Amino acid sequence: MAPDAGPGPGCRPRRALLAGAAGNFVEWYEFGVYGSFATVIAARFFTPDHPSADHPSGPAAPLLATYASFAVAFFFRPAGALLFGRLADRAGRRRVLVLVIGLMTLATTLIGLLPARETAGAAAPWLLVLLRALQGLCAGGEFGGAVALMTEHAPPGRRGRYGAWQSLTVALGLLAGAAVAALLASLLSPAALNAWGWRVPFLLALPMGLAVLALRTTLPEPPPAAPAPLPPAGPGARGGAGRAVVLGVGRVMGWSAAGYTFLVVLPSYLQSALGASFREALTATALANLGFAASILPAGMLSDRVGRRPVMLGGALLVAGCALPLLHLLQDPATPAAAKAAALLAAGAAVGLLAGPGPAMLAEMFPASVRCTGLAVSYALANAVFAGCAGLVITALTAATGDPDVPAYYAGGLAALSVPALATLRGDDHLRPLR
Repeated sequence: MAPDAGPGPGCRPRRALLAGAAGNFVEWYEFGVYGSFATVIAARFFTPDHPSADHPSGPAAPLLATYASFAVAFFFRPAGALLFGRLADRAGRRRVLVLVIGLMTLATTLIGLLPARETAGAAAPWLLVLLRALQGLCAGGEFGGAVALMTEHAPPGRRGRYGAWQSLTVALGLLAGAAVAALLASLLSPAALNAWGWRVPFLLALPMGLAVLALRTTLPEPPPAAPAPLPPAGPGARGGAGRAVVLGVGRVMGWSAAGYTFLVVLPSYLQSALGASFREALTATALANLGFAASILPAGMLSDRVGRRPVMLGGALLVAGCALPLLHLLQDPATPAAAKAAALLAAGAAVGLLAGPGPAMLAEMFPASVRCTGLAVSYALANAVFAGCAGLVITALTAATGDPDVPAYYAGGLAALSVPALATLRGDDHLRPLR
């Protein structure tokens, strides 16, 4: 029996688009908040009251621990992609999308209520890591179900545009997280922000998550789908599931690395490596996210016209070629503020060229019966290795080498490595019907 890949014939394309995109927004809002408050979380949860041999000293150690907890969520994503992806492919998209947004909202709210180290002692960081792991499981299931929902219900010739909304809501969520953090930083004193103000953005996820939950529960439920083996990823692909997923990871890794370097890790890097203030770092992140958000939909729409390959290859080459010059502009105190702002906007826009067509590209790699699983696992693995570890690797290497160019080497190098995988995209994938 062929699976009903979407929420059923009663679900209009725009309704499916809204239901998929809204959950992505809430999920990535939380990730943006966590990245923006990484230095505060490091002080509240990972800085021991009395450093000892068991707790490495040095200013980078608490921040490294914070990014390690950030990475934990990403390493649980592949497990969530397999668990929730297979459930979505068999039982339907709606049930899984309702379940994951409910669990994600619960975990994010609990982070906002979590007692800090001075109250809970050594248990505090472990509780935080546990909640991050739950978020990672949910995020792994969210991506596959949401992208499948949006692309499967896209009108003919608009899969790139509809899939781009997944990436756009990622950008809007990250931007909203950074904006809320910046607003609180401007309204509260540093003492109040560190004492309780950082909790407010996490608690705001509760009403947002409940609104998305109400929206998704109104979607019609599809009948169960029969499972099927993962197919080859394209002409000449001979390895079945393994090769399809590996190829998907290769196509996504530059997007993952550059996105997290420029859009999430940047605030803490500017503070720890360049001595920027908290407000200056958040402003820089907001600019990069604005450039990212502004380019996503145009990139998705362009890929519907000219194909996924030229748009995504162009984005990867731009990131690879411009990462180091961009960082040098930010590092130079003589660079005018307007030039720095333009560079940050351009960096975000380059990542948007990858993120806009990316969801549709992944959806086109797999048939409906395994689409949630295949695209979710590819995306989750790439993000676990190359995005979730970005803050940890960049912070550790910068501290160890003293080289402030490490973020550029990381983002630009992985974008360059993704070029051969992106070059294997077929020129007419955007014209073919979904399998």
